[in-house]
Order: sequence, then C-alpha cells, then structure tokens
Amino acid sequence: MHRQPLLSLLDGYHPADEHQRTTRSRLVEFVTTNPDCFERSLSSGHITGSALITDPMRQQIVLVLHKKLGMWLQPGGHADGEPDVYHVALREAEEETGLDNLWPVQRDIFDLDIHTIPPYREVPEHLHYDIRFLFTVDSDSVPISSSESHEVRWVRIGDILNFTHEKSILRMIRKLSR
Repeated sequence: MHRQPLLSLLDGYHPADEHQRTTRSRLVEFVTTNPDCFERSLSSGHITGSALITDPMRQQIVLVLHKKLGMWLQPGGHADGEPDVYHVALREAEEETGLDNLWPVQRDIFDLDIHTIPPYREVPEHLHYDIRFLFTVDSDSVPISSSESHEVRWVRIGDILNFTHEKSILRMIRKLSR
C-alpha cells in the first residue's frame, strides 16, 4: 500500500502535547480512509509536505511570503501523487527558496498541522494535512524567491512576531529550543 510509509512515519511520531496527539490521530484517519490522499484532486483536502529551515545554531529560520495567501510561512507544498512526504518537503523547500544545500536534522516528522486553505479561483476551500520536517543550511546561504512567493528571507527567531503570529510556526519555533 502506497500509504503505508506515511502511516509508519505517523506511528513513529511522538507528539509533545494533546494538540499534536489529536492532529496525528486526524491525519492517520485521513490517510487510512482516503487512498487518493496524496492527490490535490481530492477536494476535501490532501497531504502536503513542509520544511522548517534553520541555520546550524537555530537562531534564524527561512520564511517565504506566499503569493496566494499573503502570509509569511515555511516553504512547502502539495504531494501531487508523491507518497514520500520527506521528499515532497525537500523538493518544495528547494523550489521555493533556491537553497540546494539543505540537510535534514532528522528524517522523522518534526511537526504536524492541519489547516484550512481559503477558496482561490476555481479551487474550493479545503484542508492541508501538512507533514513537516526540520532542515538546516549554512546561514551564509542566500535564499531566492520563486514564482510562488513575493519574497523569501532569513528571519531571526527574536524577530519572528514582526513577520507572523501563525500558531503553527510559533509552535515549531518552541520545539527548536527543546
């Protein structure tokens, strides 16, 4: 079953709190009941992969000013049929930041999130079941904007609230200090 590797990753994820336990349970149920969970054609929602990119000292992260959503977010995107969500996260991070020298801090899941995507043109509102991985890159690496973003940049952890109040990003930053 093409979903088994993701289910195994989810089984190996150790949630730090009740919110992450609930999110993992919802993700497992979604993947188990939707054979086409990796396809964006599944209109209720689909699997996405994201990357939190830090410098080696974990003093800053790379954020992307997303064109469609108008928000500063971590890079990530649709699986588009690819069941290897680690590969999805890496591919999307490279495409959206121009950084091709990323290396994983671990290949296990770093964070999970389920969030609503508002309607856009002919695409109705739907959910993204986001699997997130932690990557690092030298802080002298220069990210480059892609066609999907207005801007991409390094953001110091202490300045994060000047860019976003997104709860899931703040949660991931708290995890960095553990």
